[in-house]
Amino acid sequence: MTPGASAPVDPRDRGGAAQPLLIVEGLRKHFPVRGGLLNRRIGTVHAVDDVSFTVRKGETLGIVGESGCGKSTTARLLMRLVEPDAGEVIFDGDPVGSPSGISINEMRRQMQLVFQDSYSSLNPRMTVVESIAYAPRIHGMRRADAVARAEGLLAESGLDPRRFARRYPHELSGGQRQRVNIARALALDPRLVILDEAVSALDKSIEAQMLNLLADFQRRFSLTYIFISHDLNVVEFVSDRVLVMYLGQVVETGPVAAIYQSPRHPYTRALLASKPTLNPDRRTAEPPLAGDPPSPINPPSGCRFRTRCAFAAEICASTPPPLAAPAGSATAHGEHLVACHLPVAQAAGARLNG
Repeated sequence: MTPGASAPVDPRDRGGAAQPLLIVEGLRKHFPVRGGLLNRRIGTVHAVDDVSFTVRKGETLGIVGESGCGKSTTARLLMRLVEPDAGEVIFDGDPVGSPSGISINEMRRQMQLVFQDSYSSLNPRMTVVESIAYAPRIHGMRRADAVARAEGLLAESGLDPRRFARRYPHELSGGQRQRVNIARALALDPRLVILDEAVSALDKSIEAQMLNLLADFQRRFSLTYIFISHDLNVVEFVSDRVLVMYLGQVVETGPVAAIYQSPRHPYTRALLASKPTLNPDRRTAEPPLAGDPPSPINPPSGCRFRTRCAFAAEICASTPPPLAAPAGSATAHGEHLVACHLPVAQAAGARLNG
């Protein structure tokens, strides 16, 4: 590039680098619980409640939380595999499913999802190359071109097409199947890939290879990731920003360094304190968090974490805390947000944990 010349612009980057690739506002999904002789509605599972966040172009947003907190449901809502009850999803400035925005089909071309179970997410009656080429063919690509693209992606994923293209899913190992799933997700040239526990079922050595492969694809194809995982160490390694969920709501979000070094929410601190340590002088003498999560069918009023929080006050039972920058936060642009009424108690908890 000549001095003073502007950098080439990705033609897909219509909104500019400053505009988030994905904006999620007020996403909500409640599932009915039915029972009895007449199969009447007897309750409601509050799976996702008023979840809002943004994903910037080229970054990796990690999503963490206990099982049942709504991470995977959020991923399925984004892909419209499950229809949301409320909320809006904006993809690169275009509302998804709106007459004036982007259609769901077009959104799915630019946003792909990789599931945790590498076997059940593949059609057992289709060969590897057929599975990867299926989506491009459905979207109008000629068979020969789709197969060529599938074989190219298979090779880039570390599997020799001459050996693996004609195999079926049951003939592959777990790591090989997940490579096929990643190649299939890239077949439509997406801009955003959601990885829902995509490496959690793999051995650590294979997991490391997969993480390196994902990082390589992100650089080469200018991808944006949403990385959902239980493994806090992996999330810290791959993420630029982290979003913490508890019982269907976002309790804290911010840059990965801010979340891991200076967590503001009591739940985030307890979650990070649960990480295994190899230091014999820092063994956990007692659980960092007591009790089971409340039922999502009947969540607590106000702050949903208050029933397990050592600092809960009267206001916590009556008023849901907003997700906002804590008072005195030095984080640039208010990027570190926390849903907690008690910053003083949080600081005291931080000192105790230290």
